[in-house]
Amino acid sequence: MSESVSDKLLDAAGIQIDRLPMLPVIFDRVANQCVEQMRAIAASPCYFSMSHIEQGRVGDLLEPYEANAVAAILDVPEWDSEVVLGFDRDFIFTIVEVMFGADGNEMPEEDGRTFSNIEMKICAKLAEMICGTLSAAFAVATKASFRLERLETRMHFAVVGRRNAQAAAAKFLVQAINRGGEMFVILPHSGLQMVRRSLSSTSGNETTNRDPNWMKQMQAGVTRAEVGLRAILAEKELTLGDIARLAPGQVISLAATPKTPVKLEANEQPLFWCQLGQAEGVYKLRIDDVFDPEQELLGDILNH
Repeated sequence: MSESVSDKLLDAAGIQIDRLPMLPVIFDRVANQCVEQMRAIAASPCYFSMSHIEQGRVGDLLEPYEANAVAAILDVPEWDSEVVLGFDRDFIFTIVEVMFGADGNEMPEEDGRTFSNIEMKICAKLAEMICGTLSAAFAVATKASFRLERLETRMHFAVVGRRNAQAAAAKFLVQAINRGGEMFVILPHSGLQMVRRSLSSTSGNETTNRDPNWMKQMQAGVTRAEVGLRAILAEKELTLGDIARLAPGQVISLAATPKTPVKLEANEQPLFWCQLGQAEGVYKLRIDDVFDPEQELLGDILNH
């Protein structure tokens, strides 16, 4: 009885995105999986990233895309609801170009012409592909089978449910060949209400059913991140007055010799002690030992 009462109270309060922590997690998975799937069909790399999730009326969320997007209407039987998956004009032109091998040197399409049959067929194939991606991403929290029903180019006909019904819209930025566009997913609150409890908890399937491909991509992305290294031979403390008197040609003495260990840092975080050497006309470092913060602290205390 108490659970039924709490459900009614939550229903009356409506859907609040900040109370559905699984929703951003799911859409991040969608973006990552789209990157993987596009590698198989695009000649150039495509990058997807979730921009943000916003709320509003279905009609208001669709209005900015009038005559400027293709909307795919998806059926989700488990939610007894429909979902809108959309691609704006820049997204469509960018994806079409990378699929046919363009390198970005051509001028981008800027006219407001209607979409061609080829572009509509590509949108349909993309929508079918992303239906599978959405189903797999939502599986970490709840079962949801997304199926393509139809495509619309007039946003008036893309409205799912009542035009003034509340909905959540996830916006994705897509970049390729120095161009970009937007993909969006609009989920009516009536559908989210069916799985509100599953999306409001981060425990359970999220930790036990991790997508190995997603984890592999995340690891690859982290390991490709560039980090700057800094080698410090010696440091010297000066007063502000000493620094003010520095001038070109002045020599600063350091308490260091060619045998002095060099501290190797990354992002101001000490990593290793190295030995400075020279080979083939350039200076080189040989890593001798791992930097031990506790040992260094003890050494500083004893030296003082």
